[in-house]
Amino acid sequence: MRTVELLLDEAAESTVQEAWRRLADAGLPSQARHRSPTNRPHLTLAACPELTAPIRWELAEAAAALPLAVRFAGLIRFERPTSVLAWSLELDATLTDLHRRVWDAVTSDNRPESLNPLHAPDNWSPHVTLGRTRRPGAFTGRRIPELLPPPPLSARLTTLRSFDTETGTLEILSPRG
Repeated sequence: MRTVELLLDEAAESTVQEAWRRLADAGLPSQARHRSPTNRPHLTLAACPELTAPIRWELAEAAAALPLAVRFAGLIRFERPTSVLAWSLELDATLTDLHRRVWDAVTSDNRPESLNPLHAPDNWSPHVTLGRTRRPGAFTGRRIPELLPPPPLSARLTTLRSFDTETGTLEILSPRG
C-alpha cells in the first residue's frame, strides 16, 4: 500500500513530537514508540495500492500548491479498528481542494474498492495522529489534554510524500519544474 501524506513545517513538527513524548512518558499509546526512521508527524490524504505514472504526474501538479497554511482545531479521538488520538485540522477551501486533487489522482488509476473509504472527500477528517493502538477505548476517560502541549495555532504543510508500507521506502512527490 502507498500512502500520500503531507509533512509539517519544523516548528509544528517539533510540537507534535513533544506531544508524542509526553504521551509515551505517561505510559499511553504514542507515535513516539514507532521507531521507523521514516516516522514523522504528517497528514494522510489517501492510500492506494499503486502510484502509477499518471498518478505521479497528477500528484506533482498538486504539490505545486505547497506550502499550504493550515490551522489546528483541537484534540479528537477516533474509535475505528484502532483507537486514535489526534489533533484535528480545520478543513478550509484550500485544504479541501488539495485533498480532492490527491483523491482524484489516486482514484484515477486504482480500483475504488482498493482504497480506504475514510480518505474519500465526504468522509475524510484531516488530523495529525498523536497516538494509536488496537486497544479499544485506550484514550477514553483520561485527562489527556492536561498532558499535552497546546497544539500549534497554525502550521504550514510543506512536503508531499508517499510511503510504501511493503518496502518501507519514501518518495518525495515534488512539483514538476
